[in-house]
Amino acid sequence: MNGGLMLRFENLVQLRGAWQQLRALSCRKACGAPWKAVQASAQPVCSVLLHPQLWQKDTLGSVALSQCRHLATKEDRKKKKKKMPVLRGEVEIRQKMTTEELARAMGKDIEHIYEALLYTDVNLDSLEPDSILYEDHIKMIVQKSGMKYKSAKLKEEKERKNTDAVKRQVGNYPAVLTPRPPVVTILGHVDHGKTTLLDSLRKTQVALMEAGGITQHIGAFLVHMPSGEKITFLDTPGHAAFSAMRARGTNVTDIVILVVAAEDGVMQQTIESIQHAKNAGVPLILAINKCDKPEADPERVKKELLAHDVVCEEFGGDVQAVNISALKGENLMVLAEATVALAEMLELKADATGLVEGTIIESRKDRGKGPLTTAIIQRGTLRKGCVLVAGKTWAKVRFMFDENGKAVDAASPGIPVEIMGWKEVPSAGDEILEVESEQRAREVVDWRTYAEQQEKMKQDMEVIEARQKEDRMEYKQKQQEMAHLTWRQRKAVLYKANKHLMFQRPTERREMDENMLSIIVKGDVDGSVEAILNILDSYDCEDECKLDIVHFGMGDISENDISLAESFNGVIYGFSVKANESVKKLADKKGIKIKLHNIIYKLVEDLKEELTSRLPPAVLETTVGEASVLNTFSVTVGKNKIPVAGCRVQKGLLDRRMKFKLIRSGDVIWKGSLSSLKHHKDDVQVIKMGMDCGLSLDKNLEFTIGDEIVCYEEKEVQQTTSWNPGF
Repeated sequence: MNGGLMLRFENLVQLRGAWQQLRALSCRKACGAPWKAVQASAQPVCSVLLHPQLWQKDTLGSVALSQCRHLATKEDRKKKKKKMPVLRGEVEIRQKMTTEELARAMGKDIEHIYEALLYTDVNLDSLEPDSILYEDHIKMIVQKSGMKYKSAKLKEEKERKNTDAVKRQVGNYPAVLTPRPPVVTILGHVDHGKTTLLDSLRKTQVALMEAGGITQHIGAFLVHMPSGEKITFLDTPGHAAFSAMRARGTNVTDIVILVVAAEDGVMQQTIESIQHAKNAGVPLILAINKCDKPEADPERVKKELLAHDVVCEEFGGDVQAVNISALKGENLMVLAEATVALAEMLELKADATGLVEGTIIESRKDRGKGPLTTAIIQRGTLRKGCVLVAGKTWAKVRFMFDENGKAVDAASPGIPVEIMGWKEVPSAGDEILEVESEQRAREVVDWRTYAEQQEKMKQDMEVIEARQKEDRMEYKQKQQEMAHLTWRQRKAVLYKANKHLMFQRPTERREMDENMLSIIVKGDVDGSVEAILNILDSYDCEDECKLDIVHFGMGDISENDISLAESFNGVIYGFSVKANESVKKLADKKGIKIKLHNIIYKLVEDLKEELTSRLPPAVLETTVGEASVLNTFSVTVGKNKIPVAGCRVQKGLLDRRMKFKLIRSGDVIWKGSLSSLKHHKDDVQVIKMGMDCGLSLDKNLEFTIGDEIVCYEEKEVQQTTSWNPGF
């Protein structure tokens, strides 16, 4: 009996399926399907429904299944192929994944990850889509989402072979060593006459070409002496911003000429120059300049230098001192002869054979010639076609120029030369090494790029781990503070503290931060940009206004710089560069500030003014009057008792329209307005010094005899940045 009932029930279920198939066929006809196709599909179903003897489980099931297969459209098949994200699946995880990678692996959006991390020790303020999550947090997020996790198979990366280029070993082969010109660096304080001295030696007008008469970057020149000797001179900036460039100059030099003005004596950059020479182990020659002036005192200069361990020959030391006048050309040949004599004592020689080695003194980008570098050759002979590597770029030498822009075919050790043919602009101070082929040069650059990336990743991970450690400590501290609460109370407290972060992502917070100055720095040469960045590194007023260097580089202002400045609402600063008319018009249209300068002091002052303009106005309180509370009482207004203070004005006056504060034992316990001010029984606006009055506050606060009532006025004044760049 039960078996028969079960069979009939199953038959009814199957019949229902067949009937639904028939309804689907009628829908197909209504949607415009060909009648023959519908008729062919309907025939098996109709025959079963019209003949009860065929109502068997297997028959009905096979008919239903066959119709399901037959009625599937192209759209249905596409939907079937498309993988829908499963809620309860298996997520493949790694030890360290970014927030974005985890969300993608789980088939969720990033908001889901943030929500899962609400009750953890992860600092949501610093969490970005590219922030790295650790394995324990990843597992917790997956489990909270009702999913399972499995560890991804790690690909073991083979250790990469070091393919860097290195200097040749110095062999003991005196036969291949030939004399070379000495490399002399002129150091000293700003405006003590370094460029004028070099100008007199070269008989050119370099000083007139420099902005404000101040050397903005290193110049390397070869000077031919009447006696036939050659001397390579490096003219380095003297002012404070270019300390790194002076250090770079002393690292490739053989002799330092220290220029000191006879009327000024030893100054700040003079002391720095002495220190650079000592650190490099380079001998000094003292050139006391401007001796033609009436106030000149060379002897005072020599005595002042004794305090810095620079002992002249007349005081028993080994430093030659020459009194000169660079402007009038007095005693310049004496200084040159002293330099040649010291060079002969040093016996300067170099190997002019084999692969080239050198140092980049300066680099820049020329519109017509492309990337250019000024370099000192230290070993080998540089010729056209040589393949060079410096930093993370390489060059096949196309042309070489001397300091006058004249093309040269070769450059031997000690000779300064401008090199054309670099793929990108290398950094000043980079070491130049010649390699065998272009393929070898690419190999060296690839290795250096890889090594730098590995080092950066290592540093980033150290920073991340330190931040994670801080967050964990903070989390443990919070847990200890809430140890007395139940787990429900704890969750409620954490949710209230963090729920606002769900509606405000870090990118939105950054947009809301108005107190930030984003800047783009462009310079004529690499050394100038380096000097500006060194100044900006000293910025230590992040609490006042954040300074963000969006981009820096060499060359004139371009449309890309305008677009970048627009994206970050930034300001473009150019040093010894230009902006053409089309770029200026585009900047005006988009409201972007372009600030061009030729003197570094002016640029820094402009930057300080821009920082000041970003600061919110400060509220300055000016005291108008002071009164002391002599008595206290209260009055009834309706059902409320209002405290009233009987006061006497000691200084100035009390004006009801202004703001007041209540001071008790030196502490301000209230700020606000008065609800009433009376003299005897009359309401008044002003009470002058020496008069008595009664007053009540806009807050129900009890007075104490001896309290002070101060009437003050608030004024907004523009703040000034406290950043001091050091000059």
